[in-house]
Amino acid sequence: MKWIAASTIVVASLFVIASVNPALGEDKPAEAKPARVLLITGCDVKAHDWRATSPVLREQLEETGKFEVVVSEEPLVLESSALADYDIILINYFNWNRPGITPKAQKNIIDFVKSGKGFVSFHFSCRAFGDWPEWRNLIGRVWVDGSGHGPRGKFKVTVADKDHFITTGLTDFEADDELYAKLVGDTPIHVLVEAKSDWSGRTEPLAWTLDYGKGRVFNIVLGHDVKALRTPEFKSLFTRGTDWVLQPHDVAAGVSPAVAHPRSPTN
Repeated sequence: MKWIAASTIVVASLFVIASVNPALGEDKPAEAKPARVLLITGCDVKAHDWRATSPVLREQLEETGKFEVVVSEEPLVLESSALADYDIILINYFNWNRPGITPKAQKNIIDFVKSGKGFVSFHFSCRAFGDWPEWRNLIGRVWVDGSGHGPRGKFKVTVADKDHFITTGLTDFEADDELYAKLVGDTPIHVLVEAKSDWSGRTEPLAWTLDYGKGRVFNIVLGHDVKALRTPEFKSLFTRGTDWVLQPHDVAAGVSPAVAHPRSPTN
């Protein structure tokens, strides 16, 4: 009887050790699933080659290991119930020769972001959906008649908030890009980087954030072409900005992307 009792103790001890020792079979915690990004593209003015820029945007996000990007060249997907399967909408689109999106698609976008999901607007998307008044409130600043830029060229970009999650470690840099100017909007925005425009004679925001309902929005108007996208500063701003839209709302200034805890994807 003593031998049986001792054996029982040994077996129980081995069970406890195995339950806490990875080498003896403990299951490792499952890695977080990448956030799903729906990239809307498929139309823009001839000066903006969306067929070239969209693959680079996808590549840069997926290289981080944090995102899975699905590309749609048809914005009517925004009418679909499939939108619920995504965590972020990314827009690289300007419908200059197409109708705007339908009221159903508009409502789906609003509900998507207000529910707590993320939204990212890239470059000339700030001119999309000019017949939709809420677009201006959603992305903060839009291109209207009277907006513009000087010739594409080099200019100094100043980091307006060096302590933000998105700009951590980023210093002022030289861009070779388009410097958008005279964008309009009344919604309060948090400017991250900016530059002085010779064309407008004033300092213009180039990347900014805002909250929209329970969700977050990141807008970057840099990125005229693949050359501009390939700069380290653009890539850093774009990938961190996309990461930020899924962060908890207490993650902002002073929190390094390396230590922040991202909100779990909804799917």
